[in-house]
This record gives sequence, C-alpha cells and structure tokens, in this order.
Amino acid sequence: MRITAVQHWLVRMPFSEDILWASGRRTGATRLVVRIDTDAGVVGWGETICLIEPVRAVFERVVARLAVGYDVAQVERFGRHVLGAGYYHHKRAAVMAMAAMEMAMWDALGRRAGLPLHALWGGLWRDRVPASAYLFLPTPAECADKAQAFLDRGYGTFKVKIGFDERSDLALLEAVRERVGDLPLRADVNGAWFVPTAKRQLARMAPLDLAYVEQPLPLDDLPGHAALRAGSSVPIALDESAYTLEDVAAVVRADAADVVLLDPHEAGGLWQTVKSAALCEAANLPVTLHSGAELAISQAAYVHLAASIPNMVLAIDTERAYLADDVAPNAVALRDGAFDVPLEPGLGVDPDIEKLERYRVDAIEGAYLDDARPGWFPTKPQY
Repeated sequence: MRITAVQHWLVRMPFSEDILWASGRRTGATRLVVRIDTDAGVVGWGETICLIEPVRAVFERVVARLAVGYDVAQVERFGRHVLGAGYYHHKRAAVMAMAAMEMAMWDALGRRAGLPLHALWGGLWRDRVPASAYLFLPTPAECADKAQAFLDRGYGTFKVKIGFDERSDLALLEAVRERVGDLPLRADVNGAWFVPTAKRQLARMAPLDLAYVEQPLPLDDLPGHAALRAGSSVPIALDESAYTLEDVAAVVRADAADVVLLDPHEAGGLWQTVKSAALCEAANLPVTLHSGAELAISQAAYVHLAASIPNMVLAIDTERAYLADDVAPNAVALRDGAFDVPLEPGLGVDPDIEKLERYRVDAIEGAYLDDARPGWFPTKPQY
C-alpha cells in the first residue's frame, strides 16, 4: 500500500489561558498536521510539534516529496531516507518533520489491517492511561488552586513548572504538596539551574518526596545529571536530553537519569519511541511521555504508545486541559484523570477538515519569549 498524495496544514490552537514556563509565555500550540492518501484508498493522519520554521521547511521540501511512492509499512526505511538526504546535519528539525509522516503511515497501516496501533506494537498492556495534571502558574496560591481544580476532576499525578527563580521553586512545590497530599508530584526545571543551585535545591526538596525533578541542568550536561543522580535522594528525569534513540542510549550509558521522558515528535516517530522505551526497559528505567499540547491525532498516538509499552508505568504528561478546541470530534476520552485506549483501527481518530481550515495559519508563533517582558529572553542555565 503506497502513498499517492500528501496534504498538510500548519494549525495554531489557542489556549484557554496563557501558560508560563522558564522559557517564556505560551498562548497556543502550533502543530503540523498531515494527511496521506494511498493506492488502496486508505488515508492516514499524522501530527507533529512545530515550534520553529525549519520543521515546516524540512517537511515541505524533503519529507513530503520523499514520501510519495513509499509503502506505508516502511517506516524504518523512510526515516533513514530522510536523514540520509543530508538531514542528519539538522537532526532536531528532521525528526520533528518526519514524525508527522511516520504517524500517518502507521495510521494508514492500522486502518488497512483493521487493528488499533497498540495491537501492532505488542498488544494491549494497559487499557487506561493515567494523565498528569500540568501546572504553569508562577505564584504559589494560584498554583495550589489550579492543582485543586485538577484534583477535583480526578487527576492523581501533578507536575509543576518551576525554574523561574530560586525562591519560587520551593514555594510553588510546597503549596501544591500541601494541597494534593501524598499524591505523586513532579517538578520541571527546563534546564534553568547551575550545578551548585541544583545541589541546594534538591536537598531542600527532598522532604517533599517528589516523584522526580525533570531536566534540572541544560540538556547536554549528562555528567552533571549523573552526579546529581548519584548524590541526591530525589529522582532525576531527563526530557530534552533524551529526544532521539541515540540520545536515550547516551543517557543510559552515562547513568544520568532515573526516569526518561519520551516524545515521538522529537524522536522521529512512534517506532523510534517504542525502541527508546525498550532500551530503557533493558536498563530497568521507567519511562513516560512529554507533552507539547498534542491535538487529537497525536494524543491518540500517545495513548496507543502508553497502552502497549510495559515500562511506561508513570502517568503521561498532557496539556489537553489548556486547549481551547481540537481538530477531531472523536478525540480520545479523558475521564477521571486517565485516557481511554482507542480500539478502532489505526489511531482511532478522524480529523475535521473544517476545523483544520479554521485554525490554519501561515506562520509559527514562538513559545520562547514573553511579550509582557520586552527585551527578556531565557538562558540555560539561568541561576
């Protein structure tokens, strides 16, 4: 079953409220959505994160052109073909661009086979996928109130964006810990700490019994993360350091993480994520999934991954609560803090063309600055 045509949309989904993190202010999510047609009359849908212009450029100029004529089952070969076209030099953009096409290939394959994607990756390991509530507020009282709202909706895991400054790091976490009791609590630093700050902050946070602190140091400092892991009782999770399969291998070799966050968009596809999870499984490491405000297509893919990967034992990140709308009427159901696993063939979602057109944009709005702070920009590390 070969690809005969490729369509794509650059869409921007507004958020219902601004969200703040150490790298700026986000008011919406820009995503690249792709539809493929095949010679068997089967269609496939894919989606990827699109934070910077090179993602769209690589998709349009390389990924979409190479895909026409490909058998949808050749996801491994296709990814290597894109990298072999010279884009191993620009791997961060290439993997994000490839991820949308690779997802659409899997979707078409599953639809043709009459099987949900998790059935193609080893079968259903879990039929409900817990989700982590995401907290993006810079003041403790507001953050605690937001945590309460998620708690009232049935969420059982909470993640706080910190990394604004040294004082607020602890205050935010203490406020949320008091509100959610002994439920799992995570903190995400986004690489804002220097090593001495990390040592002090982790010692101060130890009494809070955190599930983990994510990306305390800049992404390329694996020795620093390994030292923190060895010297602290607080588990260390890596996200930006663990995008691709090769990144994950480097993390494992360096003993740099207790938990690895995976993301198919930043790995080059769903199959690369399955392989990365297996690598972590062999090293006795649990994994979960990073969120970049997935729309219905990618959210379904996330749930299929989590449903089939045994060591994805931790609640997956999700920013769905902040989306003002979606592009598919049959998005995966999120009930009582967990996703139902789709059982329909392929991804199990069918995007609405009218919605794609409504939210289509011509440019990518960045997520790394803050219009409320003219002249400010993030640095890694910051304090």
